[in-house]
Amino acid sequence: MAIINTAVTTTASSIYTSSGSSAIVTVHLCNYSGATQVANLFVVPSGLTANVLTMVYSNLSIPPTNTYIINTEKFILSNGDGIFASCGNAGAVSATVSYIGV
Repeated sequence: MAIINTAVTTTASSIYTSSGSSAIVTVHLCNYSGATQVANLFVVPSGLTANVLTMVYSNLSIPPTNTYIINTEKFILSNGDGIFASCGNAGAVSATVSYIGV
C-alpha cells in the first residue's frame, strides 16, 4: 500500500493518477484552517475532465481543523484514471490518498 499527499486548490485538480491498475483504499480531506471548508471529490476516467458527471462527493462541509475520511467506497482505477478534488479556499485543505496496485 502507498500514499500520496496533495494540497487541494479551488480548481478541480488531480490528487492521484493511477499508473497501471490500482484500488483506492481511503481518501482523507483535512481542513487545517480555522474556518469550515467545502470540498468536492471526483473520480475521472482517463482522458476526461472533472465535472458534474464525474463528481462523487459534492459540497462536503469540513469543520475547522477536522478531517473527512472516505473509506467505504473502493474505487478500482485503470491506467490514467484519477481522483480529483477542489475546495472553496486554496491553502486550507490537504488530501491524502491511500492506494494499492491490483
